Amino acid sequence: MIILSIETSCDETSVAIIKRVRGKNIKFEVLSHKILSQIDLHKQYGGVFPAMAKREHARTLTQLIAECLKEADLLVERTNEHHLEMSKRKKLEELLSHEQEMFKALVVLFEGIQKPKIDAIAVTAGPGLAPALWVGVNSALSMNLIWDIPVYPIHHMEGHIVASLLSKKENIFEISEIKTPSVALLISGGHTEIVRISKLRKYKILGKTKDDAVGEAFDKVARMLGMEYPGGPEISKLANTSRKENIIVPDDLKLPRPMLHSKDLYFSFSGLKTAVMTRIKKYGDVSSEASAKLELNEELKKAIALEFENSVTDVLVAKVKQAIYENGANSLIVGGGVSANNHIRFNLQELCREENVDLYLPDLKLSGDNALMIAATGLLHIENGEKSKKKIIANGSWSIEEA
Repeated sequence: MIILSIETSCDETSVAIIKRVRGKNIKFEVLSHKILSQIDLHKQYGGVFPAMAKREHARTLTQLIAECLKEADLLVERTNEHHLEMSKRKKLEELLSHEQEMFKALVVLFEGIQKPKIDAIAVTAGPGLAPALWVGVNSALSMNLIWDIPVYPIHHMEGHIVASLLSKKENIFEISEIKTPSVALLISGGHTEIVRISKLRKYKILGKTKDDAVGEAFDKVARMLGMEYPGGPEISKLANTSRKENIIVPDDLKLPRPMLHSKDLYFSFSGLKTAVMTRIKKYGDVSSEASAKLELNEELKKAIALEFENSVTDVLVAKVKQAIYENGANSLIVGGGVSANNHIRFNLQELCREENVDLYLPDLKLSGDNALMIAATGLLHIENGEKSKKKIIANGSWSIEEA
């Protein structure tokens, strides 16, 4: 079983090819895995610009697929001239009517190489930026149309769950078996959710953010402090420096812990962001985010970064602890880009040690968006006996409960 996967939910274009390894547990070998980041392109906007993200996915995806096929030794060029059947070419053009550049690139690919020995395609179908998602979905559907390879739509956040369950020995990955019930904390630029897992592929949302996702809040606060996008890692670095220097946050810079005592598992980070701006205005005597970042000295930035990260971590840990108790959880899975935050990781590790709960964290290289997690999730679907789909819709707000 060889699976090709595609991830285009936000600002990373990624393709992976994996091969199932025989055995009782779900194991696979990575034949190829590539990620193209658009971070440098989006910095000027202070965040991801959807139209640009879509354009870059469409411009680079076909070439990335070809490169992965070549690296996996699955690309065989045709020796004779070959043209697509007129009926299939017409259907392909209709499918890609809004992506003429990608249509032309795919025609060159389809006419230039033989059908690769791929058994299935796994593609992120949501959630995420809908225009970006459609690029990946339509590319997968194109390969289904021309090569008749079955396609499996994958939920992006389920991919992050599976990424956290991957253990590696040399080049062989295995999806770990977990003690259920389990609780998953999914934290990224677009998501903050606590999910109950009765077993893999069975998910129930216990709570989520009412406004900003935690990663979004990190980026917005970083922008207030004059940091470039993506600002989350920069906030973390500055907060870590503050801890090493034993910086004490003055009382008038202390921040609230939003919804810490709400008795439910929901989050809200919009007010925390506003609280940061209020304190910046007090010290800088400014009226806007743009001018605020000109007034801050380095010591003030360190204190705010430290207090902000502490506030977020306190809330996340408290909510997860509540979820573990209320659901009798035997394990905790943490996934999404913010799972790379060292302070959050450390505090969740301490929580699980105290509560005698198994903890699954992703390798830092797989904490961000990537196609390897999508391929692994596709393999999980197939091993679970699920059928491929002929019709797939890119759904920017797809709930994991419906995955």
